[in-house]
This record gives sequence, structure tokens and C-alpha cells, in this order.
Amino acid sequence: MNTSTIRIMMIEDNLGDAMLIGEMLKEAKNRRYLLQHNLQLSTAFECIDHKSFDIILLDLGLPDSTGLGTLKKVLEKAPSIPVVIMTGLDDEDLGFEAVKMGAQDYLIKGQIDTSLLFRTIRYSIERKNIEKALKEAYPAEIKKALSL
Repeated sequence: MNTSTIRIMMIEDNLGDAMLIGEMLKEAKNRRYLLQHNLQLSTAFECIDHKSFDIILLDLGLPDSTGLGTLKKVLEKAPSIPVVIMTGLDDEDLGFEAVKMGAQDYLIKGQIDTSLLFRTIRYSIERKNIEKALKEAYPAEIKKALSL
């Protein structure tokens, strides 16, 4: 059983949606989730400057930023933190574009259950860790190959 704490930054302006996710996270049996909720992108960025997070859950319709531009800003601000988009829009093209830009996943709020949420968080963090390891290993492998 893994009891490590997963630190989550949730950037969501809908308090009901944030509370629902918070309640789902409380149902975890084998892991602790620490949720930091921010209503706006600007206040979330202030938090990111002072605290570390394992994952960001991001709504694309915020008072101070909307659409895929929001994702772009988050990826620029916190390139090493995996980002999962959470939106009310069931738009497959938008989801594909978000993943293409660098999001780890795209969840539709009305379709999220605890199992999906836990799996998405776990897999997104693991994929980002693998991505980091590959980025670090690749230059070393090139140098090694060139020195032969």
C-alpha cells in the first residue's frame, strides 16, 4: 500500500465542481490527496511560485483566462507539472488539441467518477515522470554514441 501524499493544484472557478472533486479525493483508501483550490489563474500562479505540486487539474473557462490559451500559460509557468484538463465541454477535437499541446489528459466533468479520477491522476503523474526521464536520458545517450 502506497501512502505518499499527492499534492494537487486545482484551478476551477465553479465551487460546486471543486467541492465534488474534493469529495471524490476523500474516498481514496490507499493514498492521501492534498487539494489546493484556486478560482483564478493568477492566484494559482502565485501558489505555484511558493509551493510544489504533483499535478494540476485545470478548467479552461476561468474568469481571468479562457480556452486553450489557459493551458498554454500553465504549461509555460509549470512545464514540469502534469496538467489534466477538466471541462464541461464534450468536445473531442478540443481534447485532442489539448493533449497535443501537452496536457496529459482531458476529462469531461459530468463523466468523472472516483475510479477515473484516481487513475487519471496516477497515470498522468507517471507519464510525466517517464517524459522527464527520457528528456534527461536522451542527450546523455547522444553524447555517449558520439564518443564511440
